Amino acid sequence: MDSSGERELSEPLATGESAKAPTQAADLEIKDAQLIFNAVWNDLLADPGRENLRFAKEIILLGGAPGSGKGTNTRYILSGRGLTCDPIVVSDLLNSPEARKIKESGGLVGDREVVRLVFRRLLDPIYRDGAVLDGFPRTKVQVECLKLLVQKMQELRRAFYDTPLHHHFRQPIIHVMVLFVEEKVSIERQLKRGRELQAHNEEVAATGIGEMKDLRPTDLDVAAARRRYLVFKEQTWEALQSLKQTFFYHFVNANGPVAEVEENITKELEYQSSLELDPRTFDRLRHLPLARDIIVHARQDLVRRLDQYEFEHSQLFPQVVEFIDHRIMPIVIRHAISGVATVNSEEQLLNDPLALAMLIDVFSERGYHALVDLHRIEIPERVDLATGVITCREKKVFRITIRFKGSEIRRG
Repeated sequence: MDSSGERELSEPLATGESAKAPTQAADLEIKDAQLIFNAVWNDLLADPGRENLRFAKEIILLGGAPGSGKGTNTRYILSGRGLTCDPIVVSDLLNSPEARKIKESGGLVGDREVVRLVFRRLLDPIYRDGAVLDGFPRTKVQVECLKLLVQKMQELRRAFYDTPLHHHFRQPIIHVMVLFVEEKVSIERQLKRGRELQAHNEEVAATGIGEMKDLRPTDLDVAAARRRYLVFKEQTWEALQSLKQTFFYHFVNANGPVAEVEENITKELEYQSSLELDPRTFDRLRHLPLARDIIVHARQDLVRRLDQYEFEHSQLFPQVVEFIDHRIMPIVIRHAISGVATVNSEEQLLNDPLALAMLIDVFSERGYHALVDLHRIEIPERVDLATGVITCREKKVFRITIRFKGSEIRRG
């Protein structure tokens, strides 16, 4: 195992075993993962303890080749999911004091150490609602450990479901987001970053202002940049692809400009209640129609109703249209700049619910949004001087609010 947590099976195969090799390797990786996971999990049970194993509810596994824009797009992903915490960058964890201590003592930061560092960081309360995990998993062993973690999270949720601690153990959501770039794009971006860093460091050296930044050798050499891309495709890519059947998988085309990539990310991470709500909560709400479902045929339904008004309510419909034309539209026109007009009316025609429906549909057909509120006002009519009783009549006022896109007139 090397310091990046990559594991290689270098033992030679006996003659005739080549067809079995992939299965044997996979079995060995799963066994290794179970041993590693059990060791890490037992450590967590001892400290901080079972009741405190409160992992991030939502984990976004962010992967991508060099130059795919993980650093550039992380903030946008966090914002899109309503998260305010910094991402967990595995390469930073491997440079943490704890990891350096392992390396200084002669140890290697392999799969077990990577898994332990990542799992403990996911317990930090700042990641309670969610975390972006940049650079994990990178190996098949890490993939299997992640799957085992999610199983344990679900077990904890069931165990604490009917206890006062249930809100700490929520339905886990795992997203795999892969930012894909072609080899040519990856190399170009690596070299561009290298040129920019080199220019920055030269300016710092010449002026003494600012701080020097780390410059990878791969950022200045085409062959090295190409090798870095191929290592990702041969190792990390395969690990991420293996998660397709288990978690929500998002393949994002990151070849284009930033705005285009952000649009692709937004489409991939749209809110889906069936994935994010507790199943009992979702079952409580699922009978209510989604907005997108009721608007699919809204235009056709509107046309059908208007034609029905014309042919089946030939007396009422013209009266409603005339009321709109003579009583409401003059006021709407005067409010063309603001885009909002309010009309108070005691028109008896509006006491008919069908007339109100016609009014709203007519405005909708014309591109307006109409809202009608009924206000009941008590108007004193007489007072009984002997008893002091006041007799009132009810006054019904229909408040009609019309909204539309106002004028874009400039104001200096």
